[in-house]
Amino acid sequence: MYAFAYERPASIADALARVSAGGQALAGGQTLIASLKQRLAQPESLIDLAGLAELSGIKKEGATLVIGAMTKHETVADSADVKALIPALAALAGGIGDRQVRAMGTLGGSVANNDPAACYPSAVLGLGATVQTNKRKIAADDFFQGMYTTALEEGELITAIHFPAAQKAAYAKFRQPASRFALVGVFVAQTASGVRVAITGAGNGVFRHAGLEAALSKSFTPEAVEGVAIDAGELNADLHASAAFRAQLIKVQTQRAVQQANG
Repeated sequence: MYAFAYERPASIADALARVSAGGQALAGGQTLIASLKQRLAQPESLIDLAGLAELSGIKKEGATLVIGAMTKHETVADSADVKALIPALAALAGGIGDRQVRAMGTLGGSVANNDPAACYPSAVLGLGATVQTNKRKIAADDFFQGMYTTALEEGELITAIHFPAAQKAAYAKFRQPASRFALVGVFVAQTASGVRVAITGAGNGVFRHAGLEAALSKSFTPEAVEGVAIDAGELNADLHASAAFRAQLIKVQTQRAVQQANG
């Protein structure tokens, strides 16, 4: 670590002013603190958002859940409203990391960081959620732009995410045993406009799969996945799994997610 200023703003306006002046926003810190220790990030000041109550909380707006950016994973996992309206989202949050990570990590921090193996981006993309910032609303399909890259502009902060309920939804994750990140995770959602399938852990960022969506729109069953070709050409290959293995995992985890969604 190294010397830096630590600031705890009293309002969103104060936080935005400090971030615009060059400060680094700090949400749950589950990625940022590790980056600081390794000197991969060296900001002159940290702007801790933890004291901003208006960025936390969960509320229902009809068939939509609005979840504040600073809402912790464990809060989402334990929420009666989330369990009732989008149980797949509660289950996903309950499977992130370990108890300590869930007690500190936040929804907005995870989505803004956009780790290519993180779980939350698959729910945002799979449910067709909307990311609310201090400046605008961004559709999930436009938000994620590749490894650790999003549509957020400099000085822009996520304030909340709007999750529409689906007719059926589920998330299935094959964990990397040491990190508990997704080696491959698949979020499936059956909606009035069709099926969405969002995959994390397999590529350089979360992505949808048109072939799986088309097959499951015709028949929302595990068997419908069998005939879908998964191209391994653009998938990750590392010491944990080959691209071919990840391609097979995509099919398996999609089938498991559909089976879960069907009850």
